[in-house]
Amino acid sequence: MPAVPAWVRDAGLVALAAFDASVNMETFSPTALVLSAVACAALVFRRRFPLTVFALTLPAALVLEVVVAPIAVLYTLAERSRNRRLLAGCAVLSATALALPWSLDGDGFAETGHAWTLIYFGYLLAATLAPVLVGQLVQARRDLKQRLAEIEEAREHERALHAQAVLARERAQLAREMHDVVSHQVSLIAVQAGALQVASKDAPSREAAHSIRTLSVATLDELRHMVTLLRASGSGATELTPQPTLAQLEQLIANSGIDVEFSGVGPTTDMPAPSQRAVYRTVQEALTNVRKHAPGATARIEIRRTGQCTEATVTNTAPTRAALALPSSQQGLIGLRERAELLGGTFESGPTEDGGYRVRLRLPTHTA
Repeated sequence: MPAVPAWVRDAGLVALAAFDASVNMETFSPTALVLSAVACAALVFRRRFPLTVFALTLPAALVLEVVVAPIAVLYTLAERSRNRRLLAGCAVLSATALALPWSLDGDGFAETGHAWTLIYFGYLLAATLAPVLVGQLVQARRDLKQRLAEIEEAREHERALHAQAVLARERAQLAREMHDVVSHQVSLIAVQAGALQVASKDAPSREAAHSIRTLSVATLDELRHMVTLLRASGSGATELTPQPTLAQLEQLIANSGIDVEFSGVGPTTDMPAPSQRAVYRTVQEALTNVRKHAPGATARIEIRRTGQCTEATVTNTAPTRAALALPSSQQGLIGLRERAELLGGTFESGPTEDGGYRVRLRLPTHTA
């Protein structure tokens, strides 16, 4: 079913509020007519200026027993504001404005007295609190929907990281087996073929030994190339899909959805590719953890290079709202520490004094 356009809803609400005011206007009064017209027309702007529109409906409520305009603007204000004290005060103020015309009526007040006035005020207060509660419920539902979407996104990212970590371990194990076993055996074949080529007396034997040695050397080169590819990354990338470097760091920060302050060096041609990948992965994992575990926090990224080492630090502030408990295998930080150790560096992480979190990667400058 297609959604009703906003202008249609606004027009219907203004018409309903005008009908409500006309019904409650027992005798013609220019003042009441003007105030009710202002209150009804202001409803069009209730989404952009809910508090101002609420103030414009109060004069009409003081002279007429209108209901539609105050309830509509109270709902809109509650659906957008998180200040519960303000919302409670607006509800009390609206109920007071609605109760005053009846309370100031000499005949009605004389007949019923103070007790019935308080009862009438309590009824009106309940009527004004209802749209406030409904608006807060709608706001909570919208927030919950957003948080569920964030949780699903975090779970997808967690599954992708887990699959990447498993693939990286398998590729690393395969690379070790190829290097330690297959390459060793092929090297022995090449050595034996070289010895046979030297020791053979007849030309056919020397030619065969030479072919075996040539093929063995070529096979060793291919094996070394495959081992390099397997150890490069566990993400399934190949030469056709280059690994991320510091050149992609700005795009990573821009797509993180976090307020990030960046300082330090950018892409450099003399920085080894493995070191650039390690810095990129560290920043990527840190920003992911900020998005998952510190909603609303800001982050600061610093990358420094000296003659001895390259240092990357990511620090985030304390979260501005409570974080939901999300599933985590803690493989991200473990993988970063292992990557740093393989490159001869160090990795450390931990909370800060102001409630934030900091990760720091140090790599030797000569790492290649």
